[in-house]
Amino acid sequence: MASPARDTPPIADAAAEPGPPTIRRRLAALVYESVLLFGVVFIAGYLFGTLTQQRSGLTHHNLLTIWLALVMGAYFVWCWTRGGQTLPMKTWRLKLVAAGTGRPPNAARACARYLAAWLWFVPPLALHPLLRLSVPATLAITAAWFVLWAACARLDPARQFPHDRLAGTRIVTADRA
Repeated sequence: MASPARDTPPIADAAAEPGPPTIRRRLAALVYESVLLFGVVFIAGYLFGTLTQQRSGLTHHNLLTIWLALVMGAYFVWCWTRGGQTLPMKTWRLKLVAAGTGRPPNAARACARYLAAWLWFVPPLALHPLLRLSVPATLAITAAWFVLWAACARLDPARQFPHDRLAGTRIVTADRA
């Protein structure tokens, strides 16, 4: 006669596929990430200003914008391809994986995610000069867009943000180290 313990599925199988992390946890990691990025952007901006002998914020401001976008992109792509986590993602036990493989994304997929993640901010901010909106109106539209973008994850069956869908990546709960 078979013992009941052998007839039940192992508990490890149930724990192997944890549910997606909550949206609240992912947004908390985003806030922590923005604090960390402040330092990265500050150092990169200081380096740019020193090397170009920038005396005014208006001098070379388009080049500075491109430089900062490249530095942030390099930071994220490097972190995501080397283990799938930035420091805030490690703190909040989040991990970025390729949707099909469950492994950290390759450089092309990480770049695609970085570019798609700009959809959090660029569309509403692009309306500011196009429609000649006031700053408070632009901030209100940006906040509404941010909320709508985050709410899209509630509608997704896998609870993933649209930029993860576009890039073929997903955020999963990382194992405790």
